[in-house]
Order: sequence, then C-alpha cells, then structure tokens
Amino acid sequence: MISWPPRLSLAQLPTPVTRVERFPDLPDGVEVWIKRDDLTGTEVSGNKVRKLEFNLAEAQQQGCNAVITCGGVQSNHCRATALLGARLGMKVHLLLRGEQPQIPQGNLLLDQLAGAQITFVSEQQWPQHEAMVRELQEKFAAQNDKAYYIPVGASDEVGLWGYIAASEEIAHDIDRLSLQPDYIVVATGSGGTQSGLLVGAKEFSLPGQVVAFNVSDNAAYFKKKVETDVALWKQRYKTDFDLESLTVKTIEGYLGPGYGVATPEIFATIKQLASSNGIILDPVYTGKAFHGMVQELKKGDQGELPGAKQVLFVHTGGLFGVFPQHEHFKFD
Repeated sequence: MISWPPRLSLAQLPTPVTRVERFPDLPDGVEVWIKRDDLTGTEVSGNKVRKLEFNLAEAQQQGCNAVITCGGVQSNHCRATALLGARLGMKVHLLLRGEQPQIPQGNLLLDQLAGAQITFVSEQQWPQHEAMVRELQEKFAAQNDKAYYIPVGASDEVGLWGYIAASEEIAHDIDRLSLQPDYIVVATGSGGTQSGLLVGAKEFSLPGQVVAFNVSDNAAYFKKKVETDVALWKQRYKTDFDLESLTVKTIEGYLGPGYGVATPEIFATIKQLASSNGIILDPVYTGKAFHGMVQELKKGDQGELPGAKQVLFVHTGGLFGVFPQHEHFKFD
C-alpha cells in the first residue's frame, strides 16, 4: 500500500487515452494508443505538471515562498514552473542554458509573461549552475525569502511521484478500455518520467514493458540516472520497493544531432500525425520518441519492440516547443 506524500491539485486529470488511426507508417496488426498527457492543462500542459504537484507541495511544506529551477531556453519544465509559481503566488527564478534570443518565442515567451526572473547561462558556465543556485538561495534569504530548488525536469526523488501517480491512472485506463499493451513507450530527457513509470508499473501491475527513447545522453546514462533516483526515492520515503526488479530499457538511435535538434524525418512524422489524427508532437521529445517507436515497430521481431501487437505511447506534451522551430516543417 502506497503512502502518498503531500500533493497539490494542479493538473487537469485524468487525461484521455485515444487510438491512433489512419497513420500509414504503422505496420498491419499493431495498435498504438496515446495517453494524452499533453492535455494536463493549457498553459501548463505536459508531463511536468504531474511532477510539480509534488515538488511544489514539498516547497510549501518547507515554508518556501520562492522557487529556483533550471533547464534549456525552451524548457517545458521551466515554463510550467513559472506559470504554476505565478498561480500559487510564489517567486520564480529560472536558470536557462543558452544564449538569450533577440525575440522570445514559445516557452521562453511564456516564462516572461509569467513574470519569472531569468538568468541565461552559457554552455561554458552550465557545469557550475548548481553553485549559482546556492548563490541565488542566499540572495533570496537576504531578502527574507526562502527559495526551494527543483532540479532539471523536476526529475528527482520527489518529482518521481508524478508518474507513480500517473501509473495508477494508466491502470484504470487499461481496465476501462480493456487494453493489454505489450509496451508502454515514453521519451526520456531528464529521466524522471521514465523512473516514475518504471516504479509505478511495478506498484500497479501494469501489463507490458516500460521502454524509453532517449532525446539526450545515452542508455547507460539513463540506467544510472533511473537507478539513482529510485534508490533516493526508496531511502527518502522508506519504501520496500525491490530495486533489483527494475529493468531499465532505453532505445538509442533516434537522438539525431543532439538534444533539441531534430532531423527532417522527425518533422515529417510530426506533420504526419498532426494531419492524420490531429495530435501535435514536438521536435525535442515526443516527435523523436514517436518516430523511433514507429521505426522499431516496422522492423517487427528484428527491432527493439519484438512481438508488439499493442503499444501505449505516453505523450508528454511540448506543444510550445514547436513554434521556435517552425521553419523546419515542409509544406507543399
């Protein structure tokens, strides 16, 4: 029996599950269903709000009135944190990796509209960003404010609860729709969603194997990250979860040139799903994972998803990341 920690009600839940129709690249005999976590909200849509329900509850429990977090210039997590901080009356300071663009677009524009304070951190400075966080916490303290730090993607032992809770919701979806997925597929960038799903799949006896497609780093990195986060979660919350039961499968080969940079094939897949099903993927996370999933399904038993007859794809959002990359889409 799970003993849940404090949690805020911030997401629009439960999210729906829909079947992919008329998508020509899917092989015959394979069903793909999508868990629509892109619909957890409007301005705060995506997977991050599920994690932040727990991280921000922890911040409030610690008596914090400010939040510091970090990510890329187009970070979905930073955008969600900025907007939720404004909703809760908390000050938000973002450390964004990269150069300040001349014209703010997408997530960055929403960060600014939400009133977040922003520090742009160069790639050379980024390895020191946690030291910068501590300096900011000291500055907040000097002003009689208390700032809570949330790491990249809210991917820590607190945020991990977000997709443990989502797994309980998925269990209800599976029962309601009489599904029996062979695989539950998700993009992984900071590891928190992947970790939560792996734990939640065990806790709520989900059918199928949790499989992730990396959009940064590599499979070895995510194996270590997941195992570390779950071990910290187990220690912090004194659970009896069996760490040895974890099977961390991360499929490589679809990262492309690097994080946040997609190939023409990814943009074509995004356009194809949008035009056939009215569902928008993004070029940073879900576009790469969905494209990779389709390519592996087409390989049949020679691919990384052997025996797949039914797959549940977890759509983690990212809509606002489409707009800064609009020039990469091709139209007739």
